[in-house]
Amino acid sequence: MRRILAVLFAFAWVASAPEAFAQGKVSDGVVKLGVITDMSGPYADNNGPGSVYAARMAVEDFGGKVLGVPVELVFADHQNKPDIALNIARQWIDGGKVDAFVDLAASSVGLALGHLAAERNRIILNSGSSTTRITNEECNTVTAHWTYDTYALSNGTAATLTRRGAKKWFFITADYVFGQSLEQDATKFIIANGGTVVGSVRHPFPSSDFSSFLLQAQNSGADVVALANSGADFVNSVKQAAEFGLTPKQQVTGLLVYINDIHAIGLKAAQGMLITDGFYWDRNDETRAWSKRFFEQIKHMPTMNHAGIYSAVMHYLKAVQAAGTDEAQAVMAQMRAMPVNDMFATNGHLRIDGRMVHDMYLFQVKSPEESKGPWDYYKLVETIPGDKAFQPLELSRCPLLKKE
Repeated sequence: MRRILAVLFAFAWVASAPEAFAQGKVSDGVVKLGVITDMSGPYADNNGPGSVYAARMAVEDFGGKVLGVPVELVFADHQNKPDIALNIARQWIDGGKVDAFVDLAASSVGLALGHLAAERNRIILNSGSSTTRITNEECNTVTAHWTYDTYALSNGTAATLTRRGAKKWFFITADYVFGQSLEQDATKFIIANGGTVVGSVRHPFPSSDFSSFLLQAQNSGADVVALANSGADFVNSVKQAAEFGLTPKQQVTGLLVYINDIHAIGLKAAQGMLITDGFYWDRNDETRAWSKRFFEQIKHMPTMNHAGIYSAVMHYLKAVQAAGTDEAQAVMAQMRAMPVNDMFATNGHLRIDGRMVHDMYLFQVKSPEESKGPWDYYKLVETIPGDKAFQPLELSRCPLLKKE
């Protein structure tokens, strides 16, 4: 981690001086992106330094400037605390002149910064937060919810497992807005497919000891023990579930699983697990080429958060170029007008509620015997088209829809 951070600080970078200052088009003569994420906590592997580097890759690939002015990149650790995130964001807006916030990670941070960005007319490129509240009750005109959400995750994993006969579910849920939203959305799909929830328990975020929660799950008689948590919490939950003997008697599944988590757990313990993801490094030639570049610097394969950040930043810069300004409303209008076509999404589109709609993927974790080498962990079960994966617009509770 120290080595990666040292490299990133070396990359805290400003593009070469503009050839011509775009007077009146770009505020302050610079387009500035602020990556605010978990750099040191339970989400650091799946966001963190990789998020900063993915954003930098997009800026460099775009050419380092837009409309004749430089693109700057800054980053900070919010420690998964909304108050810290808000303080950083206010400083960046008032003193640092940040135009767009990138990643955000924890859902509580995503919601808090969404409110601030709407007040201050700054854009949110949210790759790491997952709650569907972002595009429902708390939607706004400046947030692009890019990579995934709890509806899409549940629509893949929970619905599929229930249809396959796993009817009784028990939840171990991170006790904050992300975990609660994930459990709520998964429950809807479980019931809709003929299943029941026999119990649930919430754990503090973050946690290291899951013994009491796992004992309750073990005694519940559930077919599936669903982990509505993520990152280090998910990894520790799975490892301790194996120690307590939950598997193979009960199926332990994660509702938000990243490739780094599988790498940490190991294929022996994770094999057979169904997961829903928005990106896999080995899906095609384009994903492999981009992921190889990422791996060379960060030394692990990118998560869907990292790939989503690259895609969102690149699309944002294209929209600034097309709009001829970095003014938030003009840029967002252009982002909604342009399709998203890159190594992350094919024919993706940004809706009025802020949801970027794209295909999601249902994968099964390979067995050690099936894997051909490091990071060869997934086999594709199903591609879920974007219009099927994400909540339909007609079900959205976004107040912006009432204005149309």
